[in-house]
Amino acid sequence: MDIPRYLQLAEIIEEKSAFLFGPRSTGKSHLINKQFPNGHIINLLKATDRRRFVENPTLLHDFIKRIDKKEPIIIDEIQMVPELLNEVHSIIEETGHRFLLTGSSARKLKRTNANMLGGRAKRCEFFPLTWKELSTVNQFNLEKYLLYGGIPRIYLSQNPTDELSDYVDTYLDQEIKAEAVSRNIIGFERFLQKISLASGETLVYANIASDVQLTPPTVRQYIEVLEDTLLSFSLIPWQGPIRKAIQSSRFFLFDIGLRWFLSQVASLPEASNLFGQAFEQFIVQEVRACISYRRLKNHLYFWRTTHNDEVDLIIGDDSAIEVKAAKKVSSRDASGLLKLKDEGFQGRLIVVSRDEICRSKGDIEFLFWEEFLNQIWK
Repeated sequence: MDIPRYLQLAEIIEEKSAFLFGPRSTGKSHLINKQFPNGHIINLLKATDRRRFVENPTLLHDFIKRIDKKEPIIIDEIQMVPELLNEVHSIIEETGHRFLLTGSSARKLKRTNANMLGGRAKRCEFFPLTWKELSTVNQFNLEKYLLYGGIPRIYLSQNPTDELSDYVDTYLDQEIKAEAVSRNIIGFERFLQKISLASGETLVYANIASDVQLTPPTVRQYIEVLEDTLLSFSLIPWQGPIRKAIQSSRFFLFDIGLRWFLSQVASLPEASNLFGQAFEQFIVQEVRACISYRRLKNHLYFWRTTHNDEVDLIIGDDSAIEVKAAKKVSSRDASGLLKLKDEGFQGRLIVVSRDEICRSKGDIEFLFWEEFLNQIWK
């Protein structure tokens, strides 16, 4: 099934060039082919294209000579030939052509000090399938999404566990074995399992290193690999003036299904803590995608004090959200939000849950999760 994606690439590059970064298999190439069926596309995953441009990056100048300036030029998986970015820079300056440059890893670009074009190209992100996209065609199933995640070929598969296994094998083979960590691929696999269990938490490198029999610097290196290959993201801590907040960021794997596969979790009983963790990450992922796709400027935070006062998600100065998987919530579930208000936060205070009765009590809004997501996407 073809799920229409929210992101409209033609709008993104209407005025200037853009980088589009997203994890492997989120559907970037499919989106390009769908939205630019007659586009001028260079696919660097194809060995023949890649070899030609590796041998002679200036070939790009010949490629664009017969292309009208009004038509964008698309280079898929630009990290495969980072040297091309110097030619892209030159062409933008000399001719005004617009480029869409996609990638699933920033690691090689960083390692080679690649030309990131300064202010000549905006940066955009691409994510797994969202509730917004799936619900538009009536294909969203909450329980399925919480267990298998939103990577398109996995969510839409009849055998999602097999697809997740293939995804991890491909990632280890194509991304990790190409890096220095390939000298200890077994250690990296142990690290992946441990870090998946820590998704949604603040990280203590020494504890993780001890559990997987690696050094803290090695663990830091491995987390950097996950960040560079876009398989993880972090929420930074919100700081208030009264209560002392923790300083560490909160770590997430980018997709819930990948998290549970690596953790060897095969089911999510509805009353379990794991179900609650999955529901919370689902809400965080959806908000993150919405903020990015709509090109909003809000930063995302969380709040946790040294005395364990906590709010799951803060959207800039706009909203603070406590996420509960329960089907019935009460004022007790808003205690962290009220303490955040005491710290001077002046935005909306929202408890998001599976309780279908939407209501307000004092400063707190209680919203059913679908109502909340409808609001943020609007």
